[in-house]
Order: sequence, then structure tokens, then C-alpha cells
Amino acid sequence: MMRMIGTFVLAVLISFAAYSVAVDEQPLEDPAKEALARDLMKEIRCLVCQNQSIEDSNADLARDLRQVVRERIALGDTPENVRSYLVDRYGDWVLLEPPVKKSTYLLWGSPFLFLAFIVFMIVRSRKAPVAPMPLSTEEKAALKKILEDEESKA
Repeated sequence: MMRMIGTFVLAVLISFAAYSVAVDEQPLEDPAKEALARDLMKEIRCLVCQNQSIEDSNADLARDLRQVVRERIALGDTPENVRSYLVDRYGDWVLLEPPVKKSTYLLWGSPFLFLAFIVFMIVRSRKAPVAPMPLSTEEKAALKKILEDEESKA
């Protein structure tokens, strides 16, 4: 019985360890620089979560990137310098809103291409129906015979 209680207590303690989160981030001492860093963090994509900013993500890489942003801002870098530093390391993908340039034309143009395709498909499906070809004299005679046979059966 004591062994079961000991096992249960150990299992509970281990489960609490699974929920612990290491929070070792220190905000910058200067509130203005911290606000600048936080604004910049909203523009940087978490490379793990992909659709979250590093400010909103709990991923380890996001935490590391937040630390990099804070360090660079503390050293006196401008937000543009920090952005270019991160883009040089990770590419335009690290920005939540990548710039419009030759390498991203398809990325920015794809919604318009998709919309144009949808409009084309809708217009194409709404074309006026083609009038049926008139019946030939043989077809008219065959149809007349079929109708007369139906009337005589009824």
C-alpha cells in the first residue's frame, strides 16, 4: 500500500514538472526601449509556429529571437537594423509582412491570380446555352411515329 502511495506521489510530482515553463526573459530596463522591442517582436514571425509573432509564441526559438531583439535594441540598433539582421539570417520569411520585391512577386500576386481564376471559371460557366440543332425530316418522322404509338396505347 505504501509503495502505491509513493508511486502516486512520484507520478503527481513528475506531472507538475511537465507543466513548468522556464521563463528566463528579462525585459529591458529602459521602458522606451522595451516598448520599441515589443513593437518589433509583433512584426517578426515565429519560425516554429509560422503564423504567430515571436511576441505571442511560447516556442523556444521564439524566446531566443525575443532575446536577440532585446539585445540588439539594448545595443542601440534601430528597428530597421534589427529587421535586416534577422532577414539576413533567416530570409524574408521571418517577417510577418514580407516586402514586395522580385523574389516575392508570386507570393503577393497569388491571391489576385486565384481571384482572377475564380472569376474566369464563373464567367465561363455562365455562357448562354447553345440552341439545339433542329430535327431533320427523318428525325421528325420518327418522333411523330413514336408519339402516335404512345397515343394509341393510352
